[in-house]
Amino acid sequence: MPRPAVDVTSAVRTVFGTIVPPGAHRCGQRVSGSLLCRPMTTPPMQPGYPQGVSDKSKVVAGVLQIVLGGFGVGRFYMGDTKTGVIQLIVTLVTCGIGSIWGLVDGILILVNGGVDAQGRPLRD
Repeated sequence: MPRPAVDVTSAVRTVFGTIVPPGAHRCGQRVSGSLLCRPMTTPPMQPGYPQGVSDKSKVVAGVLQIVLGGFGVGRFYMGDTKTGVIQLIVTLVTCGIGSIWGLVDGILILVNGGVDAQGRPLRD
């Protein structure tokens, strides 16, 4: 006995509600058979802060870097994970002597300020 043809689209629609039509995607981009979405970014205007200024504090980043700078904690807070990992590795390889870099870096952040991962200056 032949099986009846099943309309998968209508079955999915009844189970899950409406579905995205073929060839479309929530991002709305379709390029040569593959779906691409733009990466999530920080909105251009953050509530409560002037445009172009980070939501991270210069004082918090500097104090974290002075106290736990050997582990790169201040850099991780600022979003600069690459430098934070390098500071952590240098501290471990040099048996703690590399933590001087974190101390100096924390003082420079407090005096000169710095930028977060998106290149915006830290707020005071």
